[in-house]
Amino acid sequence: MKNKIIIANWKMSLLYQESMDVASAIAQLKGNIPPDVELVICPSYVSLPGVAEILKNTDIKIGAQDLFWEERGAYTGEVSPVDLANFGCSYAIIGHSERRMNLAETNVMVHGKVKIALKNKLAPIICIGENWDERHVGQRDYVLIRELNEILGGIQLQDGDNVVIAYEPIWAISSGKGIFAEPQEVKYVSEVIRQVLIDLYDAHRIESSIRFIYGGSVNKLSIKKYTELPHIAGVLVGNASTKPEEFISLIKNA
Repeated sequence: MKNKIIIANWKMSLLYQESMDVASAIAQLKGNIPPDVELVICPSYVSLPGVAEILKNTDIKIGAQDLFWEERGAYTGEVSPVDLANFGCSYAIIGHSERRMNLAETNVMVHGKVKIALKNKLAPIICIGENWDERHVGQRDYVLIRELNEILGGIQLQDGDNVVIAYEPIWAISSGKGIFAEPQEVKYVSEVIRQVLIDLYDAHRIESSIRFIYGGSVNKLSIKKYTELPHIAGVLVGNASTKPEEFISLIKNA
């Protein structure tokens, strides 16, 4: 059975010293994390080397919040996947809705980022999800099917590849209003996603290389509702992961 996975996305919520402090607090968890739980911390680019140094003697893994679709070149302000791998990253969040909304990131861009991540042995955490208007008019399934086909179409997975697909309904992310997808809806979405994957890959590849997780205002009270669902491998956590005590409780509750 695949390990459960909990991914912390710190976004731009923590400044450098705050990131060091939170990483140090989380490092104390290393003896309390169940052996079947994989913990991934995704700090800002600026904080990434320092957080990696603090966590280097733990089993906690490091991820990037994004990467570029080329390894090097005249791309001002972008970050190479080669550097991220050299810094010790194992994962990279790709296609997060905040980048889609604020920076006009498209499925074509996400496709390129997934390809380059796999080339550099970085496991892509592929974010997909519908907005409120799309949900309201019954377009959720269509949006998810389109996103997955445009992102993964033509990408061949190899032995050892590790892909995480995160369902993050845009209407539930960082709402601050306790809005989230109900567990039964997440279970249904996992079945929709699995049907798309069956069209793209054989059953062995899906089982060995792909995990499905949920993200969207997950907290210490709601997490178990999702991690106990069949086919749900874990969660992607935003705001709650920046508060050590709350994050520790969340991990224990999972």
